[in-house]
Amino acid sequence: MLVIHRADLLLPGADREPVPGGAVLVEGRTVAAVGPYEKLAAANPGVRVRRWPGVLTPGLRNPYGPELLEHAYHPDPREADELGTEPLTGEALAALEMPEARWGASARRGVQRLLAHGTVAVAGELSRDAVRDAVTRTGLRIEHRYGPPPGPPSLDPFAGDRPAEEVFMPPLTEGGAADFAVFEIPLSAETPPYKTLTTYGAKTCTATSLSGRLLHRRR
Repeated sequence: MLVIHRADLLLPGADREPVPGGAVLVEGRTVAAVGPYEKLAAANPGVRVRRWPGVLTPGLRNPYGPELLEHAYHPDPREADELGTEPLTGEALAALEMPEARWGASARRGVQRLLAHGTVAVAGELSRDAVRDAVTRTGLRIEHRYGPPPGPPSLDPFAGDRPAEEVFMPPLTEGGAADFAVFEIPLSAETPPYKTLTTYGAKTCTATSLSGRLLHRRR
């Protein structure tokens, strides 16, 4: 099935130029074409179109896989009165009984939070079977890293003003995986879009596609 995802601005990735009114044509799990919406629509009459406000980018890479999924507990919403809603670490985590099943449930909720921040891959070795299973079942990619990244762990890959090449996955190209994210941010000619993204953060994510599947959608 073919679907065109169009946005106010497309950032294809790497050193490729932004495309105002750009779009990505997705066929199954892969990108079939990238370019101006009008061009893709004319070449594929009758194709289903999803219109997203803001900027469409390659999916994001979060460098804090173990820290966010194995060294933090993501409370169940039913535990909010007792534990709150934010991830628990340190002494608060140590005070909890954490059998493998609870780690797995926490990781599943953590993965959903990552997807809600545009993340399609985490870096770092995951040592718990329940956590690895929760990650791989969603299709979230696991990448190697050569050392702990600087700064405190964050669900937001833009935190810490990291270079774009560390944040974005490979560019959106024909034949590549349909891994992308959409961020509803204000766009202006005066401010580069990446600067706006780092200012507003990944919490502005409205959609995350992993191999062509919309695993997060806020609208």
